[in-house]
Amino acid sequence: MVTVPRSAHGITALRWLVLAPHPDDETLGAGALIAQASAAGRLAGLVYLTDGSGSHGPVDGRTGHLVAVRRREAATALSRLTGSRRAPPFHLDWKDAAPVAPGTAAFDRAARRLAALCRRRRVDGLAVTALHELHCDHAAAARLAYAVQASAKRRVLVAEYCVWSDAPETRSFRSTRTLPMLPGKRRHALQAHRSQLTAALGPGFRLPPERRRMSATDSLYMRRRP
Repeated sequence: MVTVPRSAHGITALRWLVLAPHPDDETLGAGALIAQASAAGRLAGLVYLTDGSGSHGPVDGRTGHLVAVRRREAATALSRLTGSRRAPPFHLDWKDAAPVAPGTAAFDRAARRLAALCRRRRVDGLAVTALHELHCDHAAAARLAYAVQASAKRRVLVAEYCVWSDAPETRSFRSTRTLPMLPGKRRHALQAHRSQLTAALGPGFRLPPERRRMSATDSLYMRRRP
């Protein structure tokens, strides 16, 4: 049975798989969890839901260059959080801003793939963006996480983290926080996502300056049982 962690120490007692909708969400919402779970030898991996191709317009009608850039940035950010490149992130390569719908064959395949990964890597904690977040990819990631939980054939705790939204209602969730991390380490990881911070790839998404001032801790929210 997976016990809901009540303290920062309890968080790193679980073996975590982190699911991020886009490259940069891992640092913004779960950077401290990734760093601390890795340091404790309890990070099972990082999975990106989408290919990140929606942040900028295609060049000559193609998005391949942007996808490749964001993959490299994601790998660098993860290495800066963990201090290692030995375990590169996984990519499901869903189209950015066009998530696969639950009940479709593609959604079921992704859920089975991640459930198998949870079994192989003995995952007992799955961290994912909150279901109530307004971005369609963030909500889709949460729906996928709960589908994985239902089919993993082992006890897997789902913990939601917020990137763009406020915390969920305390009546429905139990919350916990990680230990503080060095602010410079999270900032260094975020700087790997140069395409999201600068005009390196031309007009497109820019992370607002206020979102670059990140907390030293991550908050995780676990749904209370009915």
